[in-house]
Amino acid sequence: MINGSWLPGWGTAIAEPKSPVRQRTLQRTVETQGVGLHSGKLVSLRLLPAAANSGVVFVRTDLENREVPARVEWVAQQELAMSLKRDGAQVLTVEHLLAALYATGVDNVRVEINGPEIPVFDGSSRMFLHLIDEAGIKNLAAFQSTLVVRRSVRVESPKGDRFILIEPSDAFEVDYTIDFNHALVGRQRVALDVSEETFRNELSTARTFCFLKDVEAMRARGLALGGSLESAVVIGENGFLSSPRMKDEFVRHKALDVVGDLALLGFRVRGRVVAHCAGHALHADLVRALLRDHAAWTIETATPHLSGFEHAIATA
Repeated sequence: MINGSWLPGWGTAIAEPKSPVRQRTLQRTVETQGVGLHSGKLVSLRLLPAAANSGVVFVRTDLENREVPARVEWVAQQELAMSLKRDGAQVLTVEHLLAALYATGVDNVRVEINGPEIPVFDGSSRMFLHLIDEAGIKNLAAFQSTLVVRRSVRVESPKGDRFILIEPSDAFEVDYTIDFNHALVGRQRVALDVSEETFRNELSTARTFCFLKDVEAMRARGLALGGSLESAVVIGENGFLSSPRMKDEFVRHKALDVVGDLALLGFRVRGRVVAHCAGHALHADLVRALLRDHAAWTIETATPHLSGFEHAIATA
């Protein structure tokens, strides 16, 4: 994933990075289990170290270890969650884990699950950060590659009332706005530079949310079967069935989602994302549109120059 060899036009836009950072993986394997938000099935989850340039790969251990790379080309479903599918193996609701991995700079990891969906836990990225912290992070010899946005790319809904764009910036920024016709939500906006610190402090604990009036309809379609008041903020007509952790938790969760969804680019990102009432489908459309427009970005990469001792330490 990091070496980008799957991209069309790869090799036409490579530059040396301003300050190279080594790729990362986990120090050791960690595991837990939980229920999938939409499938309602109990799933065991293992995060394992992986070699440089292997990227994030989901592995369905219940389906003969079929692998599903975390890349936009394998996006299969974008309604209410981001899901991937390859060779008959599907992995649902990947965005909260991908956001935590991106924020902590973990480029390479093997994600083993014995069912169809990543556990939802409390509906945020908090548990995934806990697992990453428990595993520890290891630097690898290879350097990270960064997709640097050179000109704006925008996608929008057919009516033009919802959109998302990415434009040049010196950092990875997210500026997200939502606007719901509901007194308890209304219009909310969050804008921040996305770093590990800001993700941990300002986005990671924001939970997914839903409106009570929509729950039965979702369950009739086989969705939200594992949802509960512990895994989502549920909004009723006149009050919350589960209290939000912060006043603007809803837009902060959307910003969390877009960090995870843009991780499907397969690179670190340097650019400013501006979204208005977008969602997973538009997030994925932006990733596709950006990758198609080869003039809109360049890749900054580097070749490590390590002494024998440094290489032994980095690869140990």
